[in-house]
Amino acid sequence: MRNQILSTIIPLVSASTVIRSASSQRECSSGVIDPPEIYGASILSIKATQATLRSTSTTFCNITIDYTHPGQDDHIVVWLGLPDKWNGRFQGVGGGGYATGEPSRMEPAISKGYATVGTNGGHLISAAPASWGLASPGNVNLYNLQNFASVALHDMTVMGKKITESYYGRAITKSYWYGCSTGGRQGLMMAQRYPDAYDGILAEAPAINWAQFVPAEFWPQLAMKLVGYIPTQCELTAITEAAIEACDELDGLKDGIVSLWGQCNFDAVSAVGKSYNCTGGISGIVSNKAAKLAQKIWEGPRDAHGKFQWYGLSPGTPLGRLSNTTLTPSGTLSAGPPFGTASAWISIFVKANETFDPYSLTQETWDEAWQNSGNRYDSIIGTKDADLSLFKRNGGKIITWHGVADPLIFINGSVNYYERIGAIDAHVTDFYRFFSAPGVGHCSGGNGAAPSRALDQLVDWVESGNAPATLQANSTVQGKRWDRNLCLFPAMSIYKGGDPSSADSYTCK
Repeated sequence: MRNQILSTIIPLVSASTVIRSASSQRECSSGVIDPPEIYGASILSIKATQATLRSTSTTFCNITIDYTHPGQDDHIVVWLGLPDKWNGRFQGVGGGGYATGEPSRMEPAISKGYATVGTNGGHLISAAPASWGLASPGNVNLYNLQNFASVALHDMTVMGKKITESYYGRAITKSYWYGCSTGGRQGLMMAQRYPDAYDGILAEAPAINWAQFVPAEFWPQLAMKLVGYIPTQCELTAITEAAIEACDELDGLKDGIVSLWGQCNFDAVSAVGKSYNCTGGISGIVSNKAAKLAQKIWEGPRDAHGKFQWYGLSPGTPLGRLSNTTLTPSGTLSAGPPFGTASAWISIFVKANETFDPYSLTQETWDEAWQNSGNRYDSIIGTKDADLSLFKRNGGKIITWHGVADPLIFINGSVNYYERIGAIDAHVTDFYRFFSAPGVGHCSGGNGAAPSRALDQLVDWVESGNAPATLQANSTVQGKRWDRNLCLFPAMSIYKGGDPSSADSYTCK
């Protein structure tokens, strides 16, 4: 892994067979690439080889950099892809979950001609936090956490830019960040801490407010314990379907999607008595306890006195990812397994004990863990600073979109962040634009229309000044493409009549 290169490349037989795009472009060879000087870091090795993407036959120079921060006992890998047909732009690409980045996520950018950079942040892509989060039992490895949170992102950007300009013999025209989930958080972290690093940032479903939303992902599991009831997934689905039925047509179109989730006042108790029948012989009627559980999940975590802690899932969003339950062959129901990102955060970082069982939490100990998470880690990985004045002053632009039916990251956390920026800067839309995507899941999926050209629209905004009033989006309904553009928040897409597959049949209100 430390010397990993892109997983889907074909090394060329001879570098001399590659058609170079500029006469000043340097040879793609390990001995030719100059090690960049990075204050606070020490380069261990640089390897370069000519390669080709299998998916698009794009030829590029594939560079792997190994480095460390002296005295911190870390070892970090940076991947840099320099296409032979360079478009003059630079792109940083983020990761997902606890993966700081991975080579496969870089391939679309490389194939479009971007000089593209990513990093493993100091740990293997698939490595669970138990393998890197603790320096010793009871002691969090803060160096590793800081690398994952922000430091390695800045390092890879500085290294990538220096090598890119040296390799091509000319300056980068514009720099962009692209990422979803953890990658979205990383993009906003760059805007907050390194405001001159990128000209444009596309942050999808960003995992910001990390110290709050990640433990909140465990709340549905704890709620089962507090309510004293473990439902089947079929029963939870029945409640979700009831919410969709009640709120579907608030936007004027019956399409199985809750678009105006903020106006959906459905109470789960209304679903009590609703019959359900699923495959595997699972049937019954929605119980009072199941309804109470669903309501607690929608409302989000509260402390022992009922005080708000964080947001919950919006009505109509699938509950199964965070409210997972298991039906054993003997017919016994049990909670879990939990969503791994949340349970690992509580065990490794909040409790600093890889053997700690989050299911042992009570309401009181939950409240304590909740408070400790924010107090200890907001300054490291919270990514919630709403003052983006320096980024704006540098001319930077940000586009964020978030699926309303995201089953992992609560959309109201993104709304809260956008509104806090607006409270500081009344002209927030001059540089930051937020769009909700009804019916869309985590980064993709679901029944709703997902953005199709968000990065292109960001580039157009940065380079031509064309600020997007909507994001072009589409979905597939019964094998047919439906176009339904996303509106600049807080406006929502309302059906005004006509062909529902045409974007012209909707208006933003």
